[in-house]
Amino acid sequence: MQTKRTVFHSRILPYFLLAPQLIITLIFFVWPAAQAIRQSFLRQDPFGLKETFVWFANYTRLLDDPDYLNALGATFVFSVGVTLLSMSLSLMFAVAVNRVLRSGRFYTTLLVWPYAVAPAAAGLLWWFMFNPSVGIIPYFLSFLGYEWNHRLHTGDAMVLIIIAAAWKQISYNFLFFVAGLQSVPQSLSEAAAIDGAGPFKRFWTVIFPLLSPTTFFLAVINITYAMFDTFGIVDATTSGGPSQSTNILVYKVYADGFIGLNLGPSAAQSVILMLIVIALTVVQFRWIERKVQY
Repeated sequence: MQTKRTVFHSRILPYFLLAPQLIITLIFFVWPAAQAIRQSFLRQDPFGLKETFVWFANYTRLLDDPDYLNALGATFVFSVGVTLLSMSLSLMFAVAVNRVLRSGRFYTTLLVWPYAVAPAAAGLLWWFMFNPSVGIIPYFLSFLGYEWNHRLHTGDAMVLIIIAAAWKQISYNFLFFVAGLQSVPQSLSEAAAIDGAGPFKRFWTVIFPLLSPTTFFLAVINITYAMFDTFGIVDATTSGGPSQSTNILVYKVYADGFIGLNLGPSAAQSVILMLIVIALTVVQFRWIERKVQY
């Protein structure tokens, strides 16, 4: 079967079709990124009346700042926790739905709903559930002898934002895992069952390796999500506390730039955060993708 090729009679028409997306990219992505890079080399007063070019002074000060190094560590723990929790739970739900295809649409609808919830609303939901005074989860934990209080205990605060952020991302991962599972040939699983492999062994030796492209894609997406799109959750639940234990990089950019009006170092932080995500993505595509089976 011969593939039809699209031919434009006007050479200008393709550029007009691409223009809306290019304009949006330039205005909302390229231009703000360029402004952040420029501002990271400046020292400004809070009113923007005076600028001083300081070269890399903002960056060197960050690397010597213990609060920033603490934010780096918190971001690492948070991003790894969110990625592992959200992907493992969504894979478990996808496997369960794939086994009951008749009622799978009903479960899929229920599991997709959290993705439509705004990050701030998701943060408030889990804040109420884990509230030490009126929350239902601390109430049940008290019967087990554990006094939950994310306002005082740094570990509780980190667990809270990890659960809230992972819950928000489960729906997205779930849809991709379900699509990946339904694309796996049933004959392969049946052949493994005939050879005597149990359900658990069939999954890890036959099905899960075939899901490696989906798993790799979701790993990249989840790490990026944890580093950039979780500001609303952190702000609504812990606001970076207690003792800055949940002050991850994306929230520290806001706290230093918009609250502290320390514009130069805040811009430097955003540039470093962007470089970290780019570096992680390159590492994932350069080395980890080699183990992906397509």
